[in-house]
Amino acid sequence: MYGTRTSLWSKARNSCRVPGRCAIMRLHFTQKGVQKIVKTAKYAFVRSLPVMAGYLVLGLGFGVLLQSKGYGLGWALAMSLLIYAGSMQYVAVDLLAGGASLIAAALMTLTVNARHLFYGISMVERYRNAGPAKPYMIFALTDETYSLVCSGEVPDGVDRNRYFFLVSLFNQAYWVAGSAAGALVGGLLPFDSTGIDFSMTALFLVVMTEQWRASRDHTPALVGLGVSLVCLLVFGADGFLIPAMVGITLVLTLLRGTLQPREKEEDAHAGH
Repeated sequence: MYGTRTSLWSKARNSCRVPGRCAIMRLHFTQKGVQKIVKTAKYAFVRSLPVMAGYLVLGLGFGVLLQSKGYGLGWALAMSLLIYAGSMQYVAVDLLAGGASLIAAALMTLTVNARHLFYGISMVERYRNAGPAKPYMIFALTDETYSLVCSGEVPDGVDRNRYFFLVSLFNQAYWVAGSAAGALVGGLLPFDSTGIDFSMTALFLVVMTEQWRASRDHTPALVGLGVSLVCLLVFGADGFLIPAMVGITLVLTLLRGTLQPREKEEDAHAGH
């Protein structure tokens, strides 16, 4: 193995002694790198199209709702760039309009976004070698981005870590664009904002349906549904979220030995 590597290196070094050969080789490798980046960007864009369709509409609704409460374009851009929390941004509109205290806002944010604690644990291995983009990818991990990142392995010729980064970036760009458009439209046209806050639930159902159809093993989804229903009955609609997240994590941890071989088999099947 070592001899083969030495031989290849020697050939490459000797070829550079020919005038112009090194420049051609550098150009060849540069072109291959650019082609890989372009292929990765195209793949990430195509994969994110369903999210784009949802985020533009949902962001539009958020911007309109925010504008109806007296907060304009600047607020919409700042919240979508710096908070980027989807459903929490909808909740934050009422918190802002109602003059909620910082403690109340913090507790509500923890309750609504508690699921990301469990998302993050499951992403440790996938993001381990993400490089300088890792902090941003952690910040930009939404429900829909999580779904795209976890939906099987990427095809040959696509940079895995760059794909994760671009999906995160594209999705936030869609959300910011929709929010800005909504704030502008809401300021120009009268709009009834009743029912807009349900749009995040609708998008989540669409994403779940797509992931259900793409996966052969529905055990995690059924576990999530079953535990959530039990916690809803026990704790009620206002207090079931965190117990459900804890319960789902415990059950999936107990089933880890059974689920991991299935996941590897499914990834191998998708690769072929």
